[in-house]
Amino acid sequence: MAFAKEGADVAIAYLSEHEDQDAQHTADLVAETGQRCVTIRGDLAEEENCQRAVERAVTELGGLDLLVNNVATQEPVQDLAELSTAQWERTFRVNIYSYFWTTRAALKHLPDGGVMINTSSINGLRGNKTLIDYSATKVAVLAFTYSLAQSLQDRGIRVNCVAPGPVWTPLIPATFDADKVAPSAPRLRWAGPPTRTRSPRPTSFSPAAACPATTPERCSRPSAERPSWAEPEVVPAPARPPRDFRCWPPEQTAEPSR
Repeated sequence: MAFAKEGADVAIAYLSEHEDQDAQHTADLVAETGQRCVTIRGDLAEEENCQRAVERAVTELGGLDLLVNNVATQEPVQDLAELSTAQWERTFRVNIYSYFWTTRAALKHLPDGGVMINTSSINGLRGNKTLIDYSATKVAVLAFTYSLAQSLQDRGIRVNCVAPGPVWTPLIPATFDADKVAPSAPRLRWAGPPTRTRSPRPTSFSPAAACPATTPERCSRPSAERPSWAEPEVVPAPARPPRDFRCWPPEQTAEPSR
């Protein structure tokens, strides 16, 4: 939606017929902005589907100026022994092979000065004990982005990456146990639907994803001139009781030796 609001026609790829309704809803929202939206069904874990998605987008939209790689899957495990080879391979095919296949297919259509945006995760920066395979793919996305940025520098193609923290998306309830995403679940920032005290929606970081597609000048304009998506919701920090730093440890009264 952020790209459509800036005047871009878009094409989106989605997994299967189970998401037909969601894809159409997205297309309808894009149409309300006055832009076109091409919906493309297909599992991007398969190379031919990645190539087909790119070719159809180019054919129906008349070209390609921007590529956003944003597909992912995850399946938590409690121990490495639970992680099967099939799951490992599936996670890598969806989360990083698809980026490679789609990017390679798109490069012959992207003009000099085009833009690519990849989606990584905070788990690619610090790991996650229950998302071992997922975290490994997300750090691979980071290295892929760094390398592409260097490789495509002579063509002036800007390659950037967004690495969000916990965000409430359909992937969360689809891949975590119900007790883990219930409103009463302890110590989970995404427990329950989004609120001002829980994890944000994808629209909360859409400015970070859309900004690399524009010129630096557009992202640094005064707030009155910025596009509507560049104004993220400001969520105030929760009030905390004041801390007493006058004495530490509490029972200590004399100045500690140095």
